[in-house]
Amino acid sequence: MLAGVLWALTVLSLTWLAGLVTITAVWSLAAGVPVADVVLRYVLPAVGAAAALTALAFAPGVRRLTMEIRLLLIAVLACPVPTVLAITTWIQVG
Repeated sequence: MLAGVLWALTVLSLTWLAGLVTITAVWSLAAGVPVADVVLRYVLPAVGAAAALTALAFAPGVRRLTMEIRLLLIAVLACPVPTVLAITTWIQVG
């Protein structure tokens, strides 16, 4: 139950951030500004974090845990950063 709540919060935060980056990229394209810097600044850390969490999920010590505990562990590690970043951008954007 707790893992589901944490994963839902993480996905909601990542959805907000992806939407914000997409809107920024479209506005930048419309203004004639190069978009690669804007997109890479937000996409590369997300890909790196996903790779690190995937590697942790398949680590031998973690694989011995039950699936529920493994999902909770990964959710606890994945949730705080995108959630704080989403709240911060939501406050700044208005």
